[in-house]
Amino acid sequence: MSQAITLWDASPSKTLTFARYQQLKEEERLDKLKEITSLNLDHTLRMLHYNIAHEIELYRFSSSIVPLATHPEVMWDFTTPFRETWQEIGSLVKKQRLRVSFHPNQFTLFTSPRGEVTANAVTDMSYHFGMLEAMELEDKAIINIHIGGAYGDKQAAIERFHENLQTLPCRIKQQMTLENDDKTYHADETLAVCEKEKIPMIFDYHHHMANLGTLSLEDLLPSVFATWKHTGLLPKIHISSPKSEKAFRSHADFIELDFIKPLLSALTKINTDVDFMIEAKAKDQAMLKLVEDISSIRGIKRISGGAVEWR
Repeated sequence: MSQAITLWDASPSKTLTFARYQQLKEEERLDKLKEITSLNLDHTLRMLHYNIAHEIELYRFSSSIVPLATHPEVMWDFTTPFRETWQEIGSLVKKQRLRVSFHPNQFTLFTSPRGEVTANAVTDMSYHFGMLEAMELEDKAIINIHIGGAYGDKQAAIERFHENLQTLPCRIKQQMTLENDDKTYHADETLAVCEKEKIPMIFDYHHHMANLGTLSLEDLLPSVFATWKHTGLLPKIHISSPKSEKAFRSHADFIELDFIKPLLSALTKINTDVDFMIEAKAKDQAMLKLVEDISSIRGIKRISGGAVEWR
């Protein structure tokens, strides 16, 4: 879960545009950056405490905690002024054994033929890793991205991905994951890249249904889970439901149990614990409703606020 909409005014993604930043007097700029970052960090703590209270063990950090962190004309020290708060967040995550992640935006990709796009991707991944370091979670969290665009030649783009990824520091690469997408790289192709690079794969079920590969769920999932074995982390699956038949790729407010039942059925045949990251407009409300819906299935036992056991 990335945000609890049940909480009032708790967005951890409050922003400052570069245009607004430029309008400020020079002596006001840093103060404004610190003010917004401080608020986002406080709201992150509120979100984590909400998760803990509801026994929700997963949390997706906002990529927008620090405004203008990667802007070439701003790039500022966002760790030193908030060292204690970053460490407080990290200590809370570790104490409560929460499983956390970052999901940079779709522009963080390694398939572009343009060198500056790759350089920006490295900068963005470094920013996310820097936040993990500040929280002392750099070996306990993941940074998830997509492969990227095809640029008219999917095979050439995949080869470029492997080449461009070499510019990413190994330490950061160790914490990254790749996710299949809904238009370009389906699960089979994403899995092949993950296996070659020794990168864990996040399986997105909704994307899979919108962009089918050749492998069945029963054949695909064990191979996906095998990419996680060296990490010591639980495999992660993204789930969401189509908004409508016409807007199939868009996320609905809640998760339709019937839509994910084939996935649940496939998982019962594989003896592996998995994490579900729910991507729904109703966020925490959708997650809590889904746990109730799944718990109502015969043979399933709810074992906490956010977890079920299917024997």
